[in-house]
Amino acid sequence: MGIQLNEQWNNTMKNLTIMLSLVLSIFAGSALAKDTVLLDQTHAAKGVKCASCHGKEDRQAVPMLKCVQCHNTEKLAAKTADVKPVNPHNNRHFATETDCAKCHHVHQKSENLCVSCHPRFELVTP
Repeated sequence: MGIQLNEQWNNTMKNLTIMLSLVLSIFAGSALAKDTVLLDQTHAAKGVKCASCHGKEDRQAVPMLKCVQCHNTEKLAAKTADVKPVNPHNNRHFATETDCAKCHHVHQKSENLCVSCHPRFELVTP
């Protein structure tokens, strides 16, 4: 009888461990998801439709010329003028004309292009 109780206890503990692991992974996943708001979500929340950038017919990749119809590069450079160690929107390589898509990805997490060559440039990229 003691062996059966021990087996039941072990099975119960295994099931509880599995359930707890699943619950924790769900909470961890939603915490990560909250930190990673993609730009397509930001645009949609502001009422920008997919076709506004991608076109209505064959969806195309969005060129920088489309981005700057709404996002003025000079104004962005002024807005980020105090970012240290360098203004990402007015840099020595491209001045205010860095291709937006080099850092800002609409359907996947954006990245800091500068850090690939400048490891100390820990810029936060929305």
